[in-house]
Amino acid sequence: MGKQKEAPELSAPGWEAIDRACARVYPDQKEPCHHFASLIKWRFGGDGPLDGVSVYDGGEYWHFVTYGLSELYEKECEDPAVSGYGMEFTFKLKQEPYEDREAELKGICGILQSIAKLTFTKGELFLPYEYLYSGQKDGIDVNQKSNITGFITVPDRELGVMETPNGRVEFVEFIGVTDRELLAVRKGEIDVKGLYEELGSDVTDYHRESVR
Repeated sequence: MGKQKEAPELSAPGWEAIDRACARVYPDQKEPCHHFASLIKWRFGGDGPLDGVSVYDGGEYWHFVTYGLSELYEKECEDPAVSGYGMEFTFKLKQEPYEDREAELKGICGILQSIAKLTFTKGELFLPYEYLYSGQKDGIDVNQKSNITGFITVPDRELGVMETPNGRVEFVEFIGVTDRELLAVRKGEIDVKGLYEELGSDVTDYHRESVR
């Protein structure tokens, strides 16, 4: 993925709608701090289904926002009320003095691409208050040392839901959770909403202890 944000080459009402939503949340940031663009777009045979991921500075965290699960350009799907898959992903990573910050940011972008690929190839939709468990034991950080191994989803309360010329889009936020927390959800010991309340934050912290 490249680093520079370039203007879309086509009319892009969906893309512009996401930009406006981000500008509403971050009015002092005319551009994202980082934008990681797919070098070869999915429709042209590229490996990443997302056209790009923008990263905004939330002060205590980096706020990732995807472009590509909704219809960024022309209207293609038959349902006029919904844009594409009707969702875009977001993620908040706690700001820390990482050994290689850009590598950590790119790592999250790669994970969001991988999750989006499940939607593009298998039709899996990710709604708020679900969990994503792969069974992996390694951390999602670049060095794979964190206790954070999977995710739950919640509504992104800042970006919310928006209406675009191509239809409705909901911003679904992923939160990193530990293997023990995921197993507690899978076993029915707690639901995703309950776990979210126990976490007390939607910011993923690689160094936090498990709440379960």
